[in-house]
Amino acid sequence: MKKIIVSLILFSTTISAQYTDITIVKEVKVKNKGVVVSAHPLASEAGAKVMKMGGNAYDAIVATQYALAVVYPQAGNIGGGGFLVGVKNNGEKFTIDYRETAPKKASRDMYVDKNGKANTDLSQNGRLAVGIPGSVAGFFATLKYCKLPMEKLIQPAIDLAEKGFAITEQEANLLNNNKQNFQKHNQSSIVFVKDIPWKAGDLLVQKDLAETLKLIQKQGLKGFYEGKTAELLVSEMKKGNGIITSEDLKNYKVAERKALEFDYKGNQVVSMPLPSSGGLLLAQMLKMAAYENLEKYQQNSTQAVQVMVEAERRAYADRAEYMGDPDFIQDKTSYLISDEYLKNRWKSFSFSKATPSAEVGKITKQPKESTETTHISVIDKDGNAAAVTTTLNGYYGSKVVVSGAGFFLNNEMDDFSIKPGVPNMFGAVGGEANSIQPNKRMLSSMTPTIVLKNGKPYMVVGTPGGTTIPTSVYQAIVDVIDFKQNANISVNAPKFHHQWLPETVAFEKNFPETTIKDLEKLGYKSEKWNQIGRTEMILIDDNGNIHAVADGRGDDSVAVE
Repeated sequence: MKKIIVSLILFSTTISAQYTDITIVKEVKVKNKGVVVSAHPLASEAGAKVMKMGGNAYDAIVATQYALAVVYPQAGNIGGGGFLVGVKNNGEKFTIDYRETAPKKASRDMYVDKNGKANTDLSQNGRLAVGIPGSVAGFFATLKYCKLPMEKLIQPAIDLAEKGFAITEQEANLLNNNKQNFQKHNQSSIVFVKDIPWKAGDLLVQKDLAETLKLIQKQGLKGFYEGKTAELLVSEMKKGNGIITSEDLKNYKVAERKALEFDYKGNQVVSMPLPSSGGLLLAQMLKMAAYENLEKYQQNSTQAVQVMVEAERRAYADRAEYMGDPDFIQDKTSYLISDEYLKNRWKSFSFSKATPSAEVGKITKQPKESTETTHISVIDKDGNAAAVTTTLNGYYGSKVVVSGAGFFLNNEMDDFSIKPGVPNMFGAVGGEANSIQPNKRMLSSMTPTIVLKNGKPYMVVGTPGGTTIPTSVYQAIVDVIDFKQNANISVNAPKFHHQWLPETVAFEKNFPETTIKDLEKLGYKSEKWNQIGRTEMILIDDNGNIHAVADGRGDDSVAVE
């Protein structure tokens, strides 16, 4: 078996490790080349490959997403949804919203029992948790910005599914840890379960998924939303309590929305509008933090973290109150990011103490749970940029694989407020604005973002992580713009997160202890997390030099055209 050295670059220190059949590249510096950063080396290579064939950044983003559905099944998908933010080299900005939607039979209290208790197991696991998938429709909506036909963009994924690929140690552990969940929620045998434990280097072959991808290749959008694949998906619904119908699938539509744009210290930030809360939270947090001029402080210092945490606290309280699908609620974005509103929101901030969360929103008890999404950052040699975040919601989504079609279905219904005031799997509380209605898009935290300097892409950034996504992108932007850090240090520096409720501030285990202790003296409650997010960043300087970094927290990897 072929062994390949993995170069893992963290804070300019080289660490060597060995994997099988793949090369993980953590950092590249190039010029006049296309670059892809994603959660898996084989997916990044698929994107780079289509750019070598004459494709642009948008071709690469489609090919990478298809490949992730094969090699990164815990979050990469054709059974979920996502958001794309694009900036073309002529300055044109666009977004594509292919978020999942609630089925026609969905109802406000579908997860509430006769005693009025919310059943989060039903919204998180099994067939009733599934929203109508949007990913494949999103890939086809991206085609108008591409140069190559879909038949070519999907081929690398077909090859990976049909021939198989060697899994990494992280992937083996995840599959082993989820074996019982897979067995519980699937009546047929699936390729992700085997008698003996998975180990690094094992080959994962997905013949059913390859056939599904070939149907899309031959029949286009109808190859997924109609015909055999749609029939298999609806049949899977009927094996349990699922409610998605063939009509739901046939009627799914993407939404192209105006990008959310705002200025941060002379840089133009371009991000995703509602129904993703990410861009709106990012705007609120950066604008509030700017009132205290963060560049006076050091990265991860007590003062900087306090300012940033308090901005997070206020923004996430607003998330619970005001944010949802703009087609179903009054969209208050312009008001919520206005100086008039934010200056008033910031009046209660004090360096002398923590602001109690009760002072900025209504308290509700909530748990903390794990999360998984995946992000791709791309720039091509002509200066077109794309940022995409896509998800099944939790690890492997609903844990249900469509029998005969080979792909996981999302558990995205849990991103609605399944009962206003009851937290979802990421601890996020919502109200009426994010209540369940048929055909409605559930609120998201995904924050694909492109920052422009002098009208040209300067930073392409995003991360997985549920409700930690906006705070991680926020920190990445502040690290580069205010603290003048390079891409490597910005991506791999220890992160923190606060989301209004719970009251606690989460810190990665290697976060500076002095800062944590100083904050505790001011009344902050802290807890340690193993990791927060996996940021993928590309920085482009004034001379066109590209510095691309894949997060050291996972198997994330950079590929060059």
